[in-house]
This record gives sequence, C-alpha cells and structure tokens, in this order.
Amino acid sequence: MWFVFAVIAAAIVAYSIEDFPIEITSLVTLGALLIFFNLFPLKGPDGDLLLTTRMLVAGFAEPALIAIIALLVVGQGLVQTGALDGVANKLVELGTGRGALVIIGSLLFVALISGFLNNTPVVVIFIPIMSALAEKLDKSASSVMMPLSFAAILGGMTTLIGSSTNLLVSGSMASLGLEQLDFFSFTLPGSVLAGVGLVYVVFIAPRLLPERSAKSGDHVNEDGRQFIAEVKVLPGSLLAGEQSVAGMFLQLPGMTVRLIQRGDKAILPPFDETTLQAGDTVIVAATRKALTELFSHNPDLVEDTALPMADEDVTKPKLGSRIVAEVVIAPASRMDGRTLALSGFHSQTNCIVLGIQRRSRMIRTSMNDIRLEAGDVILVLGRRDDVTSLRNNPDVLLMEWSTREMPKRAFATRALLIFGGVVLAAATEVLPIEVAALVGAAMMVVGRCLNVRQAARAVDRRVMLLVATALALGVSMQATGGASFLAHGLVTALDGMDPAVTLSAFFFLIVVMTNVLSNNATAVLFTPIAVNMAQEMGVDVMPFILAVIFGANCSFATPISYQTNLLVMGPGHYSFSDFVRAGTPLIVLLWLTFSFYIPWLYGWF
Repeated sequence: MWFVFAVIAAAIVAYSIEDFPIEITSLVTLGALLIFFNLFPLKGPDGDLLLTTRMLVAGFAEPALIAIIALLVVGQGLVQTGALDGVANKLVELGTGRGALVIIGSLLFVALISGFLNNTPVVVIFIPIMSALAEKLDKSASSVMMPLSFAAILGGMTTLIGSSTNLLVSGSMASLGLEQLDFFSFTLPGSVLAGVGLVYVVFIAPRLLPERSAKSGDHVNEDGRQFIAEVKVLPGSLLAGEQSVAGMFLQLPGMTVRLIQRGDKAILPPFDETTLQAGDTVIVAATRKALTELFSHNPDLVEDTALPMADEDVTKPKLGSRIVAEVVIAPASRMDGRTLALSGFHSQTNCIVLGIQRRSRMIRTSMNDIRLEAGDVILVLGRRDDVTSLRNNPDVLLMEWSTREMPKRAFATRALLIFGGVVLAAATEVLPIEVAALVGAAMMVVGRCLNVRQAARAVDRRVMLLVATALALGVSMQATGGASFLAHGLVTALDGMDPAVTLSAFFFLIVVMTNVLSNNATAVLFTPIAVNMAQEMGVDVMPFILAVIFGANCSFATPISYQTNLLVMGPGHYSFSDFVRAGTPLIVLLWLTFSFYIPWLYGWF
C-alpha cells in the first residue's frame, strides 16, 4: 500500500513539473508497478493473487481507451474534410463583432445538453466545432478546449443521467437498501454548483490557459502576411456576374483585389460597381488562410492557377490528396530573375503555385508577370511526395513547418454521416460507444475521408499511456487497500466533529481521490462509506450522497480523471500542468460553495 502511495506521489510530481515527457513518466510508473508486484506478489488469505500482470496492463484494452482513440480518429476525419466549417461560419456570422459571446453561448449550450445526454458524445460533437470556431475567431484552440470539457462535466452534475457517476451512486444506494435517486433529485444543488463553476469556466479559466500552438505539422502560423495570387473567373462560376460592393467582392472573402485583367485591359481600383465577367483574371492580395479556403471550396479554380506551358498537360488536381506548403527562393537560385513560366517550376516539381509573397514590398501585377527574387516566398500545392522532394531542390528552400493538408471537402457530407451515425448509435445505446466509435473510425479511412497516416497521427500516445497507467494505479490502490485506508482514516479523524465540517472534509477527500482514481471507481468506493458516516452521526444521508456525486464529478485537476479531459487534451495541445493550473481553482471554488450551500440547504446552519 505504501509503495503504491509513493509511486502515485512521484508520478503526480513528475507529470506536474514536466521535466520528462508524459510518455516516459507513464512508462516508468507502469514499469515500477509491474516489477514490484511480480517480485513481491500480493496474495489474499486463500493464497490467490489479488493483483496480476494481466490486471495491471488491462488498461490498454480498456473500452474507454478504445473509445477515446477511435473518437480522435473520427474527429480527425471531420477536420480533414472541413465538414463542420459551415457550422463554425454560421456561429461566427451570428456573433459578428461579438466573438466572445459566441464561445460563451456555445459553452452554456454544452452545459445544458450535458444534463440530458452522456458527456462524451456531447464533447465529441463540439470538439471540431469549437476548434473551427476558434480558428475563425483567431483564437488558440487551447483557450476553448478545456472550458468545453469542464462545461460538459458541470452540466452532467444536474441530472441523474448527466454522468455515469450519478447512475453508479444511485445503483450503489439500491444495493445498500436505500431508495434510488430520481431524475431531478439533485437538480437544484447541482445547478447551483454548475452555475458557480460556469462563471469561472467562461471568464477566468481561459485567462489561465496558455496560447499554445498545435503540434508540429498540425498547425501553420497563418498570420497577416499577404500573398499575390490570381483567380480566373470561369463561365458559370459564382464569380461570373458578381458586382463589387464598396470595392469588395463577396465571393472573395478576406481578399483585397489589386487588379482585374480583362483581355488586354487592366482595371485598377477603386472598383465602384464593377461587375466580373467570365474570362477575367482577378489579381488579389490575401493571406495563406484565405487562399486555402478559397481553393478548397472551389477546386476548379486551381486548374487555372497552373502555368499554361505549351508542352504540359495540366490536369485538375485532386485537392484531397494534396498539401499546401511555403517555399523560399534560395540565393543564387536559377529561378532568380525569371517569371514562373520561364523557370519551369511546375514541370520540374509537379507543384502548382498558388501565390507569391515579396516581403520588401507589395506587388501590383499579374502573378505570371512577376520576376522572382531571392527571398520571395511562394505558396505551392502538390502531392505529399512532390512537396517533400523539394527538400532536395537547390533552387528553393522548403519551410518544413508550413506543410498542411488541403481539406477534402468533396467527402464532407460522407464524414458528417459517419460522425452522426457514431453519435446516434452511442446516444441511443444501440451500440456501446467504443464499438460505435471503432466502426466509425474504420469507415472514415475506408470512405477516404482521411488516409491511414492521418488516422495514425490522430492517435495521441500521451492519452493512451496516461489512461493505461492511471487504471493500473487505481487497481493497485484498491487491491492493496489504500483507498479504503484513506476513507476510514478520515472517518476516524473527524469523529465527533460538527456534521458540516465532516461533510466538507469528506467532499474534499473524494475530490482528491477522483483526480487520482477514475470518477466511477471513486463513486463506487465512497457511496457505502457516505451512508455509514451519515447513519453513525444520525443525520440525513442525502448531503453525504451529494458529496459523493458532486465530489466524484470534480475531475478537473488532471487529464486522467475524466474521459472528456482526455478527449480535449490532444486538440487543445495541453500538458498535465495545464489541467492543474486551470482545474485546481475550480475545485476549490466548488468545494467552498458546497461546504456552505449544502449544509444551509439541509438546515445544518
């Protein structure tokens, strides 16, 4: 028992100080448990092993872990197809000029529906929505992902079905001969705690979270740098016939039109009531983000950005199989002083140039008329192998950090149907969530919403090892009697104290345990203790039951304590200490609220 306590303490310290990667800490912790209990087997009175190697490594086959990994793959399918960008755009339109209100409203909505739906599918639904929304509002994903998980957990405190923890407590009460909880048995106190917690989650927690960028390769620093690009107005396209409004064209969002080339005529700004015609070439200045969105929504336009060389057969690229990257014209490059057409870049590399950026000044001419200079940045589109081969091209320098897949928008509807099927099957309990998620992940790959490499990259090894290690620690604590030792020690220490003080201390112990063990294990362990404590003190058992329900749901200080925390850990790019930093004040706030409100509610004050 004491060895397990020491391992838990060491693991928490190692996770928090982050001198070692989470993966290393998890493996060392798990290895220590395996070695110790193999050298010193834990046996019961009858000689049977109470803790086996199979039990310690069973976390790798835990259904919850399978569900988390599969759901990350499903979510990646939505990201790769841009399936939820439309939802995010609608939310942004509704909150134009009020971006913060859109995020606040989304978090409150998540909290509301989490009282009536399982937390996990709710968070799964909103992870890609909040991610896209944060990107549209130029916010870091780390500022919204943890609040999303916390809002769902708080909402789950308000009804019986809001969390599996609540159902387990109700079931344990029945096994102890007590009446089970009703659907709204604790909605009033739960709503008070959730309301207090949501104020913190909405207004304070985002300020405590770092503005952390995505993992390398998943995020591009898409700032306000402008590229010069040209867009061909095709017959029958949305651009054909569009009239400018205040000098801007609505079908070219986020872009500044520098020049319209109509045959031999160049139309310069201001573009007052100018109407675009089929065959026009529009020269625009736009950020990489704006260009990527334009070409991903209108793949036919890419064909016309390719260089029309006489000896080339330019075919329309399959955007879903290609990536966008930035390359710099190298010093002494053969491309220096030449136009794109004369440089032969497209024929040599099979990459299409989408835009050109010159840091020294803004260019106002057709992209194909620009004579390149050393230091110019060109935005290219190509197959992964073709873009990767640019590393060996002496004429250009590939910016490795800049590569990013082009959204496969042609498969967006397919991805949404798969995602909807997963959520529906899990929410209606037609299939267990791990089964529904695993099938959905497979369908995302088979349906070409993402490839195997993208699916593998979606699997966060930190989450996988954290879950397996946490479950091994939980099993060890229960098998060695450590959890029971702590619980009964509290009862003895508080013997004779005022019921309100005892209740407050009991709640605090449960909170500590739920952030080390799982919330469900904590609920099952402490429900009978809560009943015994209330009966011994001769007071109403309900406040102690509420301490178990609300305390076990206060899984905010560690990512391993609740499934939704693990779900947002990867998309939010969080470290272990981020949960400690943002979750601990919330726990203290809820503990104080519970300690004063519940005794008052039951007339103990």
